[in-house]
Amino acid sequence: MQVNKPSQSLKRPPAPGVDRTTLMLVGALVILLAVGPILPRWAMFMLNVSLSWGTVVLGMLLLMRTGLVSFGTGLYYCLGAYAAGALHHFYGIADVAVMLAASVAVAAAVAVVLGFLLAKYRDIFFAMLSLAFSMILYGLLVKTSALGSTDGFGLSVKTIAGFPLGEWERNLMFSTTVVVAFCAALGMHRYLSSHQGRLASAIRDNELRVEYMGASVRRVIHVNYVISAALAGAGGGLVGIAIGHVDPEMAFWTTSGEFVFIAILAGTGSVLAPFLGAIIFETVRSFAYEYSPNTWQLILGTTMLLVIMFLPGGLWSIFTRRKAA
Repeated sequence: MQVNKPSQSLKRPPAPGVDRTTLMLVGALVILLAVGPILPRWAMFMLNVSLSWGTVVLGMLLLMRTGLVSFGTGLYYCLGAYAAGALHHFYGIADVAVMLAASVAVAAAVAVVLGFLLAKYRDIFFAMLSLAFSMILYGLLVKTSALGSTDGFGLSVKTIAGFPLGEWERNLMFSTTVVVAFCAALGMHRYLSSHQGRLASAIRDNELRVEYMGASVRRVIHVNYVISAALAGAGGGLVGIAIGHVDPEMAFWTTSGEFVFIAILAGTGSVLAPFLGAIIFETVRSFAYEYSPNTWQLILGTTMLLVIMFLPGGLWSIFTRRKAA
């Protein structure tokens, strides 16, 4: 009697290799580190800010995949910037690594506390409640003279992990931003590929079914909220260090609105999308303000309208459509 061999589909799949997204991230890292030193000062600064904002929006991508939109991301963006600035302003600490660690720690700690409340809410209630907390921080900062009130205060850096910056400060700070953005994107990509990360889309599609499967929806949302806040804090710290100044406007609702703008502009199809969206947003805004200072907001609004009309899935949908074709 002849025994049939098992079908190909029942065989053990080959060991997974490096996926395309990881290769693209490594390629982007190498290119940015190589090209950065030869860029003009203005281009390096604009790219530095764009990558920092992309790190913030990367956290929003996680929330959006969970079915949540935060209009209060500026809360953690501002906390991260002020945490980095306060170390220099009050204690004279001017090490980039220490300041960024403080930015992430402060933002994550506050998110852990607020997450117990926000994890209970969905849709517009989550969005408005997150916005309310951001505006509370704005009001507190405006009334606090020790933190510079409406003017904020300046900060500067001298070392990075104990290594003096010296005349290489501009290049080293840009490289630091590139590495932080790379680590954030790679970490998020790994997280979204894990069991915990896959629950985000499941919660967005059918929250009740996730509960029936034995997973705690509130716990997953809480964890995702803390991760998003930590990334926003890191982005805020990077921007504060790059600009050399922090002020309450970083917590204002318009700042959070810009992050939502970038998230919608980019789409949620890949961890690379937030950085692409941030670069395009900052480029359009900078050149629009330079050549049309009275109508730059109209140009941004028109750009947003065109994206919504022709690319409802965001800019990254261009690549997914090409792949499907």
